[in-house]
Amino acid sequence: MSTGGKRAGSRRGARPPRTLNKAALVLGAAITLCVVAWGYLVYAAIDFGTAARGGSGGSGGSAWSFMALACLGAIACLFVGLLLVARLMRALGITEAPPSDNAPARPVGGKRAAR
Repeated sequence: MSTGGKRAGSRRGARPPRTLNKAALVLGAAITLCVVAWGYLVYAAIDFGTAARGGSGGSGGSAWSFMALACLGAIACLFVGLLLVARLMRALGITEAPPSDNAPARPVGGKRAAR
C-alpha cells in the first residue's frame, strides 16, 4: 500500500472566507423592530381596554377607539414581521423562491401522451 503519490492530498479546496450577509442583517433588524412594536401595541391595547372598561380618562369612547387602533396596529406589525421572517429564510437559503411562470408546462395527458 503506498502512502504517497500524485493524488495523495486532500480533494477539497480551501474554504472561501465567510462574508457578512447584509440583506439578512437588515431583515433581522426589521424583524426585531416589528416584534418590539407589536409588543408595545399589545401593551397599549390592554391599557386602553382597561381604561375604557373602567370608564376613567374622560370619554370612554375615545379609549375604545384607541384600543381598536392599537389592536389593528399590532395585527399589522405581526403580519409584516412574519412576512419578513419568510424573506429572511429565503435570504439565508433555508427556503427557495417559487418556480417562475416561464417553466415548461407538463404535457397534456402525462408521460404516455408525450411519447
